[in-house]
Amino acid sequence: MTIPIDVGRLIVERTIESERIEYKKGWNPESILHTMCAFANDIDNLGGGYIIVGMEEVDGMPGGTIVGVDPAAVDGYNKELLNLCNKVEPRYLAETDTAVIDGKTLFAIWVSGGNDRPYKCPTGLSSRNESKAYYIRKMSSTVRANPSEERELFNISEVVPFDDRPNRSATLSSLRVALIEEYLSMVHSTLAGKVFSMPIEEVARKLHLVSGPSEDLRPINVALMFFNDHPEDYFRNAHIEVVLKPDPTGINMVERTFSGPLNRQIVDVVSYIRNNVLEEMVVKRSDRAEADRISNYPIGAIEEAVSNAVYHKSYQIPEPVTIVVTSDRLEITSIPGPDSGITDEDLRNLRMVGKRYRNRRIGDYLKEFGLAEARNTGVPLMVESMVSNGSDLPVFRTDPERSYFTVVLHKHSAFIQRAVMKGDRVTVRRTRQEIIDEVMALFSTNGEMSMRDLSDSMGYKSPPTSLKAVVSMLISDGTLEYTRKERASPYQRIRMVRRGRLRLRPVLDGSSSYIAPMSSGNMPMSASSMTIMLLAPSYGGTVSRLDSILVDDGVTLTISLSS
Repeated sequence: MTIPIDVGRLIVERTIESERIEYKKGWNPESILHTMCAFANDIDNLGGGYIIVGMEEVDGMPGGTIVGVDPAAVDGYNKELLNLCNKVEPRYLAETDTAVIDGKTLFAIWVSGGNDRPYKCPTGLSSRNESKAYYIRKMSSTVRANPSEERELFNISEVVPFDDRPNRSATLSSLRVALIEEYLSMVHSTLAGKVFSMPIEEVARKLHLVSGPSEDLRPINVALMFFNDHPEDYFRNAHIEVVLKPDPTGINMVERTFSGPLNRQIVDVVSYIRNNVLEEMVVKRSDRAEADRISNYPIGAIEEAVSNAVYHKSYQIPEPVTIVVTSDRLEITSIPGPDSGITDEDLRNLRMVGKRYRNRRIGDYLKEFGLAEARNTGVPLMVESMVSNGSDLPVFRTDPERSYFTVVLHKHSAFIQRAVMKGDRVTVRRTRQEIIDEVMALFSTNGEMSMRDLSDSMGYKSPPTSLKAVVSMLISDGTLEYTRKERASPYQRIRMVRRGRLRLRPVLDGSSSYIAPMSSGNMPMSASSMTIMLLAPSYGGTVSRLDSILVDDGVTLTISLSS
């Protein structure tokens, strides 16, 4: 027998919460029986737990001393464990494995949450003892359930978590072996590298990915969510939708859908946001030499919020996780909302301490993939990430019916201030003339700029066709020029023509008015003068021709027209 996760990682990397691991210095059958019964009852829907024999503990945590067990005794432990499993009602079978750490052997028992709970077992192993009881986990201890807790066990036993139920529309062929192998390699399982030579039924049974008799074996839902390329074939809208909405009217809105195994959805979405939304700024401090680097949204908070949404949404409700990014915030919404045990005051105070989890197996896999943290730590980590970045605290929203849950991450105020200082007009549809005016003002102020610099300064995510057309026109006019002959050079930049004759042209509204290429205003034929704004001290000069003007870089020329 074997367990899916590497035993060394359980101990060294602490990938599983302390309440889900019991450490035993030596083989203690009665204590192991009670703990096995408690993990199988899984009263908090955490996914069961692990018993590690050969390791000392201090307050539920490994004390650093690996005692080990006699390797020759392992076969005997397996046989005695089978006898212990037969004493559990209804019968429960656990999985075991061994690991060698620092030259010493550890014996590990994996007890996943059982589908036939509640389970009870003898209170003692003496031949005269006939009493049986229900056992549960409280924090990192195994205790006998009191009458109230027994009633609670019976209540939750009526509902098997959705992710742990067999899917009648799927078969063993629905599981993709390559994805299972990828997972086993990631968690350093002893099964890694062996699954391609094993029957899929054997692999699936070892990993508790199937349920039912051999003649009607079906994958459970969590297996299809992680080990099938298209979970949405079985769970409608089991994907993440990302909407980039810089303008409330929907102008320049971008929508993307991310599907596939749940772990890949999270990785792909976070990568997309990192590449298309995140910005960084270096802030120099007067009180120290080192500068601070801040983000508009800290990536750690985004990772936690996305993972939590995927973890806690209901896959029985055909609604996707949605992420909407506007000019000043990022909102992540999942359905339904938090458990009613979490009060409105808890939400306002950012205290999300749930007792039970909607998807116990999904949580296990996300933790093993490194995409979720230990129980009840996601929100504290999100808050810590926002505070470390100097951002406002996250905001949690839901309704009285708890029909949805939204996490709001506000953009760092420094990026909003910078947008205002730059005259950021990304939410305004510019006319062609407005683009010309802004381009000329930017070149007058900044000198040489690349097309990317120009686009960024105007608030675009990438140079739009309208901007490229205006720049091309101004270069053709002789208003702008490239700094290098090689048009495709990575060092290519654009600048204003330093000195030259610029031909007046009709205004683009079809009237008889005329305008200089860099002008911020129109020049009606009947006007006696006009001003060309170059953001510099003024200078007076007169010309007597309408067809051309002489422009000196860096001054404002007041042109008087002769009749």
